[in-house]
Amino acid sequence: MGIKGMRTVPETGIRKRRILDAAELLFAEHGYDGVTLRKIAADADVDVALTNYHFGSKDGLFRAVFERRAVVLNQARLDALDACLKAAAPYAPTLEDVIEAYLRPLGDIQSSADDGWRHYLSLVAWVNSSTEWGNELMTAYFNPYVQRFIEALRSALPEADEKALHWGYQFMSGALTLTFADTRRMDRLSDGAASSGDAVTGYAHMIPFIAAGFERICGPKSGEDKPLDQ
Repeated sequence: MGIKGMRTVPETGIRKRRILDAAELLFAEHGYDGVTLRKIAADADVDVALTNYHFGSKDGLFRAVFERRAVVLNQARLDALDACLKAAAPYAPTLEDVIEAYLRPLGDIQSSADDGWRHYLSLVAWVNSSTEWGNELMTAYFNPYVQRFIEALRSALPEADEKALHWGYQFMSGALTLTFADTRRMDRLSDGAASSGDAVTGYAHMIPFIAAGFERICGPKSGEDKPLDQ
């Protein structure tokens, strides 16, 4: 304990992290409406008043949980995209390289994820398909970064129909969400021959699969070997 019984900053930070971790798991498993602040506080082994003190409400806590790892996720993807564009310069990147920059960092995280990341990715899958939260939170935390990838896709497919380009992104985002969810349905359907928990294989297949889909609906294959200013 600190002076006059006040908790030290490190201790406060640890308790706050425990609240976020407990909330992350519960929201991922039960959604927003299936969780109470009292249950989160109990699982975090803190008083519910402390949860209110740090986050104000369940809404505030939910947003804090969603934001915490979004920052890390977005930076990993932007780093991959910057490396992709730098490697291709002065030409446009290839379609498959842009898709790999979008998907591979998430595959690396998912395949090596601790339980916290596994819970978070499940939460993102739930939010992305939620009519209540999807548009608001995905727009706030991911759309600005996604726009950069759409610009890169546009440069890789310079003659693509704009509508088809966005449908292609929609399909890629949907496939990614299902991969995040890791429901293990594929395990049962394949009688164990394939597993949705095998992120390494999943992302290795998804990159060329999504690229082929873009090529099919967007027209010419790629802007490969074409300068960016043309």
